[in-house]
Amino acid sequence: MSIAEQNQNLNHETAVADRYSQAAEAREEALCCPVQYRPELLEVIPDEIIQRDYGCGDPSPYVKPGDTVLDLGSGGGKLCYIAAQIVGEKGKVIGVDCNETMLGLARQYQSEVAEKIGYDVVSFRCGVIQNLGLDLELYQSELEKLESNGLSNILDRRRLEQKLETEQPMIESDSVDCVVSNCVLNLVRPTDRKRLFAELFRVLKVGGRAAISDIVSDETVPEHLQNNPEFWSGCISGAWREDEFLAEFAAAGFEGMHLAKRESEPWQTVEGIEFRSVTVVAYKPDPGACLEQNHGVIYRGPFRRVEDDDGHVFYRGKSMAVCGRTFETLKREPFVEHFYPVEPIESVDSESAEPFQCESMRFRHPRETKGLDYDVTETTCSDDCC
Repeated sequence: MSIAEQNQNLNHETAVADRYSQAAEAREEALCCPVQYRPELLEVIPDEIIQRDYGCGDPSPYVKPGDTVLDLGSGGGKLCYIAAQIVGEKGKVIGVDCNETMLGLARQYQSEVAEKIGYDVVSFRCGVIQNLGLDLELYQSELEKLESNGLSNILDRRRLEQKLETEQPMIESDSVDCVVSNCVLNLVRPTDRKRLFAELFRVLKVGGRAAISDIVSDETVPEHLQNNPEFWSGCISGAWREDEFLAEFAAAGFEGMHLAKRESEPWQTVEGIEFRSVTVVAYKPDPGACLEQNHGVIYRGPFRRVEDDDGHVFYRGKSMAVCGRTFETLKREPFVEHFYPVEPIESVDSESAEPFQCESMRFRHPRETKGLDYDVTETTCSDDCC
């Protein structure tokens, strides 16, 4: 990385930190879009938190009862306290933020909110969202124990950081059902964005989902706007181009990503570029092997054919041969409403199954799922049928 890039990153981080520290103490209207939350979920949240909340969408509808939820860039804790009421007493909510002022605001009311809802399932941790392995408060406490100086101290710090990430990660791998975020990802500097999405993918369980509300642009943001720290901290300069934002999820290994919500009117227009709020929902796929177990699926329509992120092509109304892994995937959100599963009458266990060639999609003959010797005739018809 060049000196100029390092200076730009430092300017961006400083601008974001300063602006959000000030916004934690006095509301700044320019930092947010109008967002409608479920009113009953706001009743237990102190007004100070509501007034200091900044965002552009509401990803909470994608949280389910019993979920373990991770809120990236949790700020004053509003979304965490909303999620806590949805997940219930058996769920868990973790907020991650690196701004001490915002963390202080969120933690200040933790006991009060817990008392109002009847249970305490929320915790707040200090860290950067592009490195969910390092708890910065734990790191700081361990740093104080180092006795080395000079170059040795620098090396000891690096070793300590790696040790904590490995042995005491802030967020464990494969531990989260739903990751949410509200207008935060665009604040991460470009050099850290690949790692950000990798971390998001790492912490999710298989089948887990990310529900991310953020600001996107309809055109590429020019370099002179990207270099403006004020626009950067204001969620403009760092906005992804809309199609590239979805591509980031695909590149990280997600599937089923879609625009769950997209504002038709732009939030702001700068130099003719429209900036608007979107909510993207994406899922972590099963990494299992592709095995031939005689499964089929029928695409319901309305399109003549569709292609998924793995290159599988499905024709409307046709039973298509799929591997067991793809079959189980298409029975889950967000695919289940678009496909009818065709179960084999006699299942093939994974140990005896042959590899399935997913790259060569084909139709599934009914006798493959029914069995070659299938000869069952229904001689009576129930009242429910006729």
